[in-house]
Amino acid sequence: MAEKKPQTIVVDATNHIAGRMCSHVSKLLLQGNKVAIVNAEKAMLSGNRYKTIEQYKEHLEINSVTNPIHGPFHPRRPDTMLTKMVRGMVPKQKTHGIEAFGRLRVYIGVPEEMKSAKMQSFEDSKITRPEANYISIGDVAKQIGWKGAA
Repeated sequence: MAEKKPQTIVVDATNHIAGRMCSHVSKLLLQGNKVAIVNAEKAMLSGNRYKTIEQYKEHLEINSVTNPIHGPFHPRRPDTMLTKMVRGMVPKQKTHGIEAFGRLRVYIGVPEEMKSAKMQSFEDSKITRPEANYISIGDVAKQIGWKGAA
């Protein structure tokens, strides 16, 4: 029986709701595909802009009682925020989950080698209301301490 070669799927996160997109990506990873998410800073979070930022800032205050250097460590870059979202959707302590998570790559912007690749998008995870009802992950990252360009 011939094994099928795992294909690399490039997902453009622009104007996608982050959680819904990440659930599709985690399913693709668990099926054995390699997945690259580009434009991570343009993925959207739904809800009130100010409340979302406030919730992320409150989340940053959680740390170790004895010494904050022991963690937990909170991502501030958009690509690591999306990586952490996908990590929560795969069984990260089982062997197939660890292998699936290893096949994920998340990029800010579009790398040179992926500019010519065919970008995939998920219709049910695209935003449906005006952009004013959402906040991009890049904007949230800027507010919580990311020093990159959004």
